[in-house]
Amino acid sequence: MLIVSSAASEHFRRLLDQQAIPGLGIRIKALHAGTAQADCQLEFCEQADLAGDEHEVASDGFSIYVDAASAAFLDGAELDYQSSATGGQLTIKAPKIKGTEPGADATLEEKVEYLLRSEINPQIAAHGGRVALVSIDAEGVVLLRFGGGCHGCGMADVTLKQGIERTLRTKLPQITAVRDITDHAGGQTPYYKGHSGDSAVR
Repeated sequence: MLIVSSAASEHFRRLLDQQAIPGLGIRIKALHAGTAQADCQLEFCEQADLAGDEHEVASDGFSIYVDAASAAFLDGAELDYQSSATGGQLTIKAPKIKGTEPGADATLEEKVEYLLRSEINPQIAAHGGRVALVSIDAEGVVLLRFGGGCHGCGMADVTLKQGIERTLRTKLPQITAVRDITDHAGGQTPYYKGHSGDSAVR
């Protein structure tokens, strides 16, 4: 799963020894996984900080914990450390972190999930929003649920019709309609409240 070079392991060991906290480990997670903006985050973590579903990688007397939701994107990732006269540099090579476009034999659900993750959610994230696939029926009708700043947003319908539906139906002609099943009355922090404007997806 995760490949940690001996140099990287020694580097982490030095950092952990400096903290002098029993049981302290390293947690790694993928940020914006499956998108062009994907990156890795490394942080110290104590046992109390763990969710309990992380993948544990034992290394030189300490553990590296891979965030469960990031595991598929960090599969085969390589951590290395290169020393130099001025210090050193930790490098992470994660070939799967940006995701791979589904092939021709992928299901429609997989193709929709990929487009939501790689194109649509990065755009509406600027408004603090996100959208998730709920289901696709036999007639090609896609049901979505909005969250974050899009939950309760007065522009959600515009974003759906002018942005999301247009994108999905253009790239996946087998989709016949895209519908929002979100209960927008329960939105706590909508980006727009009763305003008109442009779609968040362009």
